[in-house]
Amino acid sequence: MKVPYIPEDAPFSGEQRSWLGGFLAGLHSRKAMGGGAAVASAEAPVQAKPLDILFGTQTGNAEEIAHEAAELAKSKGFTPRVAELDAVEMDQLAAMENLIVVISTYGEGEMPDNAELFWEALSASTAPRLEQLSYGVLALGDTSYEHFCQAGKVIDTRLEQLGAKRLSDRVDCDVVFEEAAIKWLQGTLPDAGNVVAVAPETVPAEKPAKSAYSRKNPYVATMVDNRILSGAQSAKEIRHLAFDLGESGLTYEAGDALSVMPVNAPDLVDALLTRIGTGADTAVSGHDASLGQLLSTGFEIMTPSRELIQKLEPLAKDDEFSHVVGHGDKEALDAFLWGKDTLDLLNLNPDLALDPAEFVSWLKPLQHRAYSISSSPKAHLGEVHLTVAAVRWTYNHRPHRGVCSTFLADHVPNGASAGIFMSPNKSFRVPQDDSVPMIMVGPGTGIAPFRAFLEERRERGATGANWLFFGDQHRESDFIYEQEISDMSSSGLLSRLDLAFSRDQAEKIYVQNRMVENGKDLYAMLEKGGHFYVCGDATRMAKDVDAALHSIIKTQGDMAPEAATEYINRLKRDKRYVRDVY
Repeated sequence: MKVPYIPEDAPFSGEQRSWLGGFLAGLHSRKAMGGGAAVASAEAPVQAKPLDILFGTQTGNAEEIAHEAAELAKSKGFTPRVAELDAVEMDQLAAMENLIVVISTYGEGEMPDNAELFWEALSASTAPRLEQLSYGVLALGDTSYEHFCQAGKVIDTRLEQLGAKRLSDRVDCDVVFEEAAIKWLQGTLPDAGNVVAVAPETVPAEKPAKSAYSRKNPYVATMVDNRILSGAQSAKEIRHLAFDLGESGLTYEAGDALSVMPVNAPDLVDALLTRIGTGADTAVSGHDASLGQLLSTGFEIMTPSRELIQKLEPLAKDDEFSHVVGHGDKEALDAFLWGKDTLDLLNLNPDLALDPAEFVSWLKPLQHRAYSISSSPKAHLGEVHLTVAAVRWTYNHRPHRGVCSTFLADHVPNGASAGIFMSPNKSFRVPQDDSVPMIMVGPGTGIAPFRAFLEERRERGATGANWLFFGDQHRESDFIYEQEISDMSSSGLLSRLDLAFSRDQAEKIYVQNRMVENGKDLYAMLEKGGHFYVCGDATRMAKDVDAALHSIIKTQGDMAPEAATEYINRLKRDKRYVRDVY
């Protein structure tokens, strides 16, 4: 029996070629033995034991760790196969023997978009038994949220319920996850030895290119365009920002995000130093930097951390604060904290003396902020653009600000600089087929990636129809990029534009209302192979848009609710319904 091989000119990456080689050899071995278990034979070379590494991610961190796990697995004798969780069916999962799951938690304990279908199948009563499976779960999350690492926790528990055995206990990583993640992987992955195993039919994800710049080593980029897009009467302050990528070698694609390393507002830093009663140059035990430096660039000082809330509550001597913390009522605590920053909580007890080192120990590390890129690299060589709403409010007669949005707005004018790095989002891309229709729903700053998508399609000479749903409060003051969008419509690049300005009439109209009004045409475009994209607010808009889409499919396709849901699930599996929500 002839050993199968992969032709040299086959269009596969090195990792895909390696995976397919192992799979084909395993199949050949099974056929040689009459369909029995795969064993080494004189005809088939011994293959390294497969290790499946599945990831669920919203911003790319879990994918990055998954590929680092693959490199470590190779050194231990495994043939790693990396894939998104949603790429795996339950029969494929049932055929696996060794599995690592790397998954982030999105929003309030939700699965990331590319793990929803996997979890739906895994949690169903029809899920297969998995006694043959050895697994480990690496969970990424943020302790600022109540349901910290919830996605990882429930997958870990469900795999155990189905009979799988842990390689090691799950680890839950906070926002600074790299060191803990690598340590867990090193302790979890056993040495595989050199044994033959048959590969289940999953498709490996291609390893993303590694950039020289990251959160720990951002590129210091110069701002070349910082201007307000919203009108004078707008309730919002939306800005267009452009960074020069210089000689960095940084590259990106339409659909990616740009991460920015912020600096805390100087007036808030000064106010905290005054409240603590010490100077900026004060040394802090356990840290090389001074207190002023730590409060400026080291720690989050705007949003109170969960640890600060817990530590401060008994010291604050505030009845309402103690009541909401003591009763564990999340909604009541959120309502109490609304509008307050760390300084507001400290001021609940003006007589409370604070030790600088203890106070710093209650804070979380200052994190980068990721923004959807609003430019195509083909249209703006050497630049990357953002569309950012500067967040400002007043509480207790003191101005409060969003950490990164107002850092960019107020402290990075043209000619100034900020630390940046790229955050790829491979699941949010313009269709590879330039003839395929695109439907884009992006109100407010959610238009950002769709400006990039439209520029990309223009530069590629794409022929597919492009339909944009955009809206905000008032057309006169909130129609950002109006001239650009008008030009795109006039040129024919933007095939169709539906606008929803909610406050321009007595009855509020939103993008989801426009979708339903045009449901027949929207369904027809999906039936022609159209891709459906959503960007913007996850809490309300994205859920309302999803509900509208279900309604349209059910009505226009004359389907039962279950059939409409399956139709949409197929769109998700085919990467034809994807979201960039926050």
